[in-house]
Amino acid sequence: MLKTFASFAMALALTSPAAAQDHSRTERVQFARGASSATLHGNLHGYDTVDYVLGARRGQTLNVRLQPTNASAYFNVTRQGADEALFIGSTSGNQFSGQLPANGDYVVRVYLMRNAARRDEHANYTLTIGVR
Repeated sequence: MLKTFASFAMALALTSPAAAQDHSRTERVQFARGASSATLHGNLHGYDTVDYVLGARRGQTLNVRLQPTNASAYFNVTRQGADEALFIGSTSGNQFSGQLPANGDYVVRVYLMRNAARRDEHANYTLTIGVR
């Protein structure tokens, strides 16, 4: 029992510093009156993530473009609450255009790849999100 507890305590100690440095945040995207897109500016450091949430309807086309200062910065697109991503930036690049399958909220998550996050790298970025 004591051996199991010691193993658990060691595992917790090893994971706590990374969790303590995680500064994830969520921002709701609102387009200006009459606009169908928004340009956002942000930055990431280490294991930070930023979730941009926007509402859209089935059949609309979502366009997303990321322009980062660090080549290890990417974004994913998911429907909120869904298990499967519509787009994975690390395998598909920094530009997405796709027709949405359902009404609801969609999440554009901006992040650094683990190799860059582990080295505590930094990235500034410009993110353009549009819905037609």
